[in-house]
Amino acid sequence: MRYRLVHNTQYQYAEPVQLGTHILRLQPRVDGSQRLHYFSCEILPTPRKTIDWLDLEGNVCRQVWFSETDITTLTIVTQGDVETLRPNPFDYLSPPWAISAPLDYPQSLQRLVAPYLTPPYGDSPAVVDWAHQQLHNADGNIGLFLTGLTQAIYQTCAYETRHHGPPWPAGIVLSEQRGTCRDFTVLFMAACRAVGLAARFVSGYQRGDGDQTSHELHAWPEVYVPGGGWRGFDPTLGLAVADGHIALAAAMEPVQAAAVTGNLRVGHASQSTLTATIKLTVVE
Repeated sequence: MRYRLVHNTQYQYAEPVQLGTHILRLQPRVDGSQRLHYFSCEILPTPRKTIDWLDLEGNVCRQVWFSETDITTLTIVTQGDVETLRPNPFDYLSPPWAISAPLDYPQSLQRLVAPYLTPPYGDSPAVVDWAHQQLHNADGNIGLFLTGLTQAIYQTCAYETRHHGPPWPAGIVLSEQRGTCRDFTVLFMAACRAVGLAARFVSGYQRGDGDQTSHELHAWPEVYVPGGGWRGFDPTLGLAVADGHIALAAAMEPVQAAAVTGNLRVGHASQSTLTATIKLTVVE
């Protein structure tokens, strides 16, 4: 599937401010599941310096510095041409030792996945118990656990809109059975990590319905599946991630996958209004 995307992000400040350093994670990643044919990024006011670099997760980060000029509006417009390459999300074969959980990772792999096994936002006994119940329902089978977990969150948790703020802790999402896509992602990650499966947070876009004219940033988890690598699941929509998702960034913790992070210069403080418009078009 091939997409053209336009993502317009605008911060409007209540009073003049001076911008500090900002980091953008808005360039779609390039991997075995998607290919980037074109990407551009325009920023107003124009930064005095811009560099691109890879973070520890392999995400392309654009770091920008601004001149010491008072402004009231920051606008970031990205455009891209992206091709997704995985219509079948289950096109892999796990080795025999990786069929059932808990996994007995080889020592070399254990060192690499260890950071992704730490419970996000601390441990919740209720989430741990719930995760193990989900694993029991799947008879320990990892594939059945992941698809069952996706459906369990999708069927029992009510989706709501909350544009700002960090994800809720997994225990709160589980107890209240409601939240945003980023909240459901954190709950999914916590459940996976509770049963010894490496999981991380992904930010990006989702195609949506055919007649959908506007989109929002989306979030979903990826689980490291031996034999398949990082594989996505979307508990907000109740499905495994295939060619309808475009990943921007993935990280051990949600804040490390944020599309835009930054600050104002010392001594400047102002309330801001964020407006984001995303258009995602399928190229026939």
